[in-house]
Amino acid sequence: MKKEGLTLRKNKDMVTRVIDDETILLPIYKSSDEINCIYTLNRSGSRIWELIDGKRTLFEIKKKLLEEFDTTTQEIDKEIEKFLKDLKEIKAIV
Repeated sequence: MKKEGLTLRKNKDMVTRVIDDETILLPIYKSSDEINCIYTLNRSGSRIWELIDGKRTLFEIKKKLLEEFDTTTQEIDKEIEKFLKDLKEIKAIV
C-alpha cells in the first residue's frame, strides 16, 4: 500500500459516538438545517477509525489490523484503501 508512513488525523469537525457497539460519525454544522448525513461504520471501519489517532502511521494501523483480524495483507490493504477514500470524501480525515 502506498504512503504507509502517512500519519492520519481525524477532522475535529466530526463527532464520534458509539451506541450499542455501533460507531456513528456526525459532521458538526452551524445549524441543524445543514445536517444531511450521519455515517455508520461496520466493525472493521470502526476499528480503523479508532486507530486513527494522529500518531499512528498507516503501516502501524495495518499491522494492528493484521494482528486482530483473521485476514490477509491484500484484504487489509483493499479494505483500508476503500475506507480511507470514503473518509476523505466525507472530510472525516485530514
